Amino acid sequence: MVKPPVAALRRAGFTLIELLVVLAIVATLLTLTLPRYFHTIDTAKETVLIDNLRTTRDAIDKFYADTGRYPDALDELVQKRYLRSLPVDPVMESSALWNIIPPPADNKGKVYDLKSTAPGRTRDGRALSEL
Repeated sequence: MVKPPVAALRRAGFTLIELLVVLAIVATLLTLTLPRYFHTIDTAKETVLIDNLRTTRDAIDKFYADTGRYPDALDELVQKRYLRSLPVDPVMESSALWNIIPPPADNKGKVYDLKSTAPGRTRDGRALSEL
C-alpha cells in the first residue's frame, strides 16, 4: 500500500480558521434575519386573530338574525354549522381562552361578542384584548 504524500493529507480538510470564518458569517446573517422573521410571525398572528374575530362576529350576527337570540356558547355556532370549528386565538394558541361578552340584559343567549385574552399590543398600539 502506497502512502499519500504529507502535503496531500494536510489539504484533505478545513482548517480551524476557515471553520471559524464560516461560522462568523453564518452568525452575522442570523443576527440580521432572525428579528425580521420573528416580527413577521407576530404580524401574521395579529392578522389571523383579527380575521378570526371578524368571522366569528359575523357568524354570531347571522345566528341572531336567523334565530332571534344569541348563542349560548361558541360550540353552538359549530353545531349549527355557522362555523366549521371553534376559532383559534393564534397569539394564545388556544380555542378555549376567549373572553366572552354577554348580550345586553333584554336579549336571550350568552355570547354577544368575543375578545382575545392575549397580552400585548398590535402594530398600531392597540391592546390585543380590545380588538
